[in-house]
Amino acid sequence: MKVALTVWENRISPVFDCAQRLLIVDISGRAEISRHFEPFHWHSPFSRASRLSELGVQVLICGAVSEYFASMIDTYGITIIPFVAGEVDKVLDAYLTDGLYDRKFRMPGCSDQGKAWESRWDDVRNKKYY
Repeated sequence: MKVALTVWENRISPVFDCAQRLLIVDISGRAEISRHFEPFHWHSPFSRASRLSELGVQVLICGAVSEYFASMIDTYGITIIPFVAGEVDKVLDAYLTDGLYDRKFRMPGCSDQGKAWESRWDDVRNKKYY
């Protein structure tokens, strides 16, 4: 399975809608098999969602994402884990070890949405995207 993370420098890009680079990670079980970076210069919601689908992405881990972009990505059947912050390798390790729901990976200002965050993470875990 493939997981995409939006990247800005060595951190999760704070806003999906204008992210310029993706880290694509192939995962088997709970182990990383390979990784590579992809440019992500498409601007329209359709072209961004379409590109994720072309890359075979099943899960997108990102920072903030507008509702319009998120709904377009959802139409492609891609699971979105939004409002994530932190260093890319730590976020990926947390995802692989079922620890991404920890508050330290939430974007600043998202702490009041704890139940929504945990509910979204439960949905991802139940689908067993590992």
